[in-house]
Amino acid sequence: MAPNLFRILLLLVALFAFWRGRRDERRVGVILVAGVIATTLALSPVHERFEGLEGAVAAVDVIVFLGFLWVALQSDRFWPLWIAGLQLTTILGHLVRAVDAGLFPRAYGAALMFWGYPIVIILAIGTWRSHRRLQREYA
Repeated sequence: MAPNLFRILLLLVALFAFWRGRRDERRVGVILVAGVIATTLALSPVHERFEGLEGAVAAVDVIVFLGFLWVALQSDRFWPLWIAGLQLTTILGHLVRAVDAGLFPRAYGAALMFWGYPIVIILAIGTWRSHRRLQREYA
């Protein structure tokens, strides 16, 4: 997957969440951006990447999951639960790698990155719907 395309999409959606979103959207936006930055800093060098368990990335993913879960438990909306659930599947990718050392590095890397796009898209839809709901209430 194209990391620069993902980062551009994330930046646009995070800005949209801060511009039009409410508390939940903004919190998820901050957690996402901080998580992507922390993951980028935690990744192994390219020639070693995904060859073994990415422990630092796994730690970041767990912290991001706990942040999403915190938002979901305080929210009166359903979409934060979807985001927390998708992040949990990312953590399961780390568990599979820990259990099966024979897992191909590319498969491990793809499992970790796959759910990033749906999470960003769900944040965009949640922000859009929240903004629309506010417009209807105050119109």
